[in-house]
Amino acid sequence: MPCGQPDSGAAAARYVLGVDVGSTVVKCHVYDRSAAVRGFSHRKVESLYPRPGWVELDPEVLWSQFIGVIKEAVQAAGLHMRQIAGLGISTQRGTFITWHKRTGKPFHNFISWQDLRSAELVNSWNNSLLLKVVHVIFTVLHFLTGNDRFLAPSFLTFSTHQASMKLSWVFKNIHEAEEAARKNNCCFGTVDTWLLYRLTKGEHYKFRYFFAICAFVYSIKIVIFNFGSTDSEIFGVPIPIMAVVADQQSAMFGECCFHPGDVKLTMGTGGFWNVNTGEHLFAARGSLYPLIGWKIGEEVVYLTEGSISDVGTAIKWALDIELFTNVDETAEMAQSTADSQGVCFIPGLQVSGDDPYLCASFMGLKPSTNRNHLVRAILESIAFRNKLLYDIIVRKVHIPLRTIRADGGVSNNSFVMQMTSDLINKKIEKPANTEMSSLGAAFLAGLASGFWTDKKQLKKLRQVEAVFEPQKDSEEYRPAMDAWLQAMKHSPHR
Repeated sequence: MPCGQPDSGAAAARYVLGVDVGSTVVKCHVYDRSAAVRGFSHRKVESLYPRPGWVELDPEVLWSQFIGVIKEAVQAAGLHMRQIAGLGISTQRGTFITWHKRTGKPFHNFISWQDLRSAELVNSWNNSLLLKVVHVIFTVLHFLTGNDRFLAPSFLTFSTHQASMKLSWVFKNIHEAEEAARKNNCCFGTVDTWLLYRLTKGEHYKFRYFFAICAFVYSIKIVIFNFGSTDSEIFGVPIPIMAVVADQQSAMFGECCFHPGDVKLTMGTGGFWNVNTGEHLFAARGSLYPLIGWKIGEEVVYLTEGSISDVGTAIKWALDIELFTNVDETAEMAQSTADSQGVCFIPGLQVSGDDPYLCASFMGLKPSTNRNHLVRAILESIAFRNKLLYDIIVRKVHIPLRTIRADGGVSNNSFVMQMTSDLINKKIEKPANTEMSSLGAAFLAGLASGFWTDKKQLKKLRQVEAVFEPQKDSEEYRPAMDAWLQAMKHSPHR
């Protein structure tokens, strides 16, 4: 979300930074005016697992990684920090921390969006009488007014992905945080909020509206922010912070999905389908939920989103247990066999908002099952879930769908891309640069700083590397998908 004005030196600067703080890696790209990458650096994010179901990040390690990739990327580009017009930051959603307002000391590690410690509380609230009353009230309001803003709360449910229940856990279990909150000395923030706080040495403590959807429930409050500049001691010179945006919204902007009906499919750690719904807030019961996409001036763009788990996570797990030695091998391995020989992969390695207790497993194993069958089963499960979610979008989103654009590391897998295209019977574009969260943050920062003039110019900078068009009738996959759906019904739980 771009805000503020560039400083007097920004006009002479010729590059913008896009930093993506993801669930598994922190990346920084240096872009020139043609959106070409001039420098790049990345560092792996190490998750901590102090107890079963708990997922945390060390805030000091994350801070060191964030600063490190920026310095390394600028150095790799052969540039000086004075040549940077602005910084755009994209971050994972729902991961949060609390800290002391006066000292800045955290009360605990970052609690990840993947963390399960609030599962029992979430289940309790979702079955509570109070939530049922809320549903009734907003259902009546929606019926009487026809206003879609009352629709989402009418079927609101809590999820372990949201920070609200985990924040409740913090105040119940961490005495120092609870005491500081009572004395108004406790700061709460998602990753982006905390980074802004650190970058500006406490000058900026902002909690932006589009992160509130993932951190709490729904928030449609529109606020304009001035993010300021980084403290000069950090990089030697102040760098204007021109954009801060959630990862999926950033990827949507990086894909130039600017028109209602534009669709983005990100396949990274998880999988996310986003549809641009323009100025209309759209909500649907079940698998889709509304988001605020971005705000530029007076323009506010809304999205609807659906997600799937165990995309990149499943492939990384398969790599860790040595089903293959390089992820680039997986498409060829899957294509080397006509089918998975009846083997089905059940997702569950990564937390699912729909079913946090689902346990990952293979079903249908036989003495003849080999690595190629297992890898194919994993990749097929991604394509099958893409098909299910796409069908829900077609059924429930009453906007004609336009171009489908894919990004994220798994979009480099030709088997997943082709099978998804076949199943949904639509062509899918893959850009030359699949790091869309970084690019989207840079685009927004560039627009805010005057580095780029408008969205029309950004669309001209977009480069498509490959287009996947349907090659098989989706019915050819019917037996395998039906077997997978049956396996899902009998999947084990924790």
